Amino acid sequence: MMRLSSVVTSGPDHQTDRATVREVAGHPVYRVGTLPGEGIGPSLIDICVNLLGVIEACSPVRFDVRQGGLIGKDAVKAAGTSLTDEVVAFCEDTFAHQGAVLCGPGGARFVYALRRRFDLYCKLVPLIPLASLSGVGVLRPEAVRDVDVLVVRDNIGGLYFGESSLQGDVGERVARMTFDYREQDIARLVGVAADMAAQRRQRLCVVFKPGATGVMSDLWESTAKRVLQGRNIEVSYLEVDNACYQMVARAQHFDVVVTPNMFGDVLADGATVLMASRGVSYSANYGPNGRAVYQTGHGAAHDLAGQDKANPIGQVLSLAMMLHESFGLTDIAHALRSAVDDVLHAGWRTADVMEPHARLVGTREMGEKVAHALHARLMSLARAVA
Repeated sequence: MMRLSSVVTSGPDHQTDRATVREVAGHPVYRVGTLPGEGIGPSLIDICVNLLGVIEACSPVRFDVRQGGLIGKDAVKAAGTSLTDEVVAFCEDTFAHQGAVLCGPGGARFVYALRRRFDLYCKLVPLIPLASLSGVGVLRPEAVRDVDVLVVRDNIGGLYFGESSLQGDVGERVARMTFDYREQDIARLVGVAADMAAQRRQRLCVVFKPGATGVMSDLWESTAKRVLQGRNIEVSYLEVDNACYQMVARAQHFDVVVTPNMFGDVLADGATVLMASRGVSYSANYGPNGRAVYQTGHGAAHDLAGQDKANPIGQVLSLAMMLHESFGLTDIAHALRSAVDDVLHAGWRTADVMEPHARLVGTREMGEKVAHALHARLMSLARAVA
């Protein structure tokens, strides 16, 4: 299984030789920085930390798990900012030790500030429906069969990073926003998407909105055509409104999709309908020199906090993505994804993916069942290589 993030995170200071990872008693120790976040975040991150313990119990792999401070709205209440200096220093230290950050949901401006601060310019959103949930969502099973789409989204430009103002009296107020895109940032992202398409099924779709967004889409289109010239991949161009429809109606036709920031946000979130529930969606943010932050595709769900009702699978799959992409622990990452499937195939469900004849469990019990299935998978793997 290829490590797609390597085409984003490689750089002059990035150590790809895992021998540089700290070792204890001859075994590698991987730094994992956790930011539990708001709402349901802490309970989901706790499940992931427990899964890391299962991996340690069943393999020679070791993790140095450290927890950072408050983020998002909780940080705003405590410190007046969604991304504190404490959390910045925590992430810097994690990256300096070739670690990765596993992040719970953080509101306000947290995710945008974090991405800009660490140049996490590339967001990857895998849309790979779980076969065990093919009959659960609103789509017919045949609509999601064999779907494997990777959305490559810009993370540091466009409207989300614009200047804004609100002027005038109530009833006559005017909101103004200005933003920009730099050609070099577009070229960097499109080049990454093309490299990923070349490693997958050699198809790349560029999504923009000509006419309506004027010079921005003109720059995206012309830059993409320049960067992609001579590439041995099939390239198509779609307007974002059409893409939103096509990615659900004909998802099997897509391989890699590259798009501006706001378009990618809406497109990828809307396309999580392919996954049956936002509760199983996940993503990762990458920058040069190995910097990586893994997260779910859903928010803090404050209405579910403390009720033991949230689906932890999205956070668990983000952990599996981290194990594979940042640490190269391919077999363990596969075992974790398979453990999730084992539990779902056995009929265990949280409320958001419940179906007739399935058995309802809460957040904590779902995590425990995944941990038990992971233990069985890893022990089987250990016997196979013994």
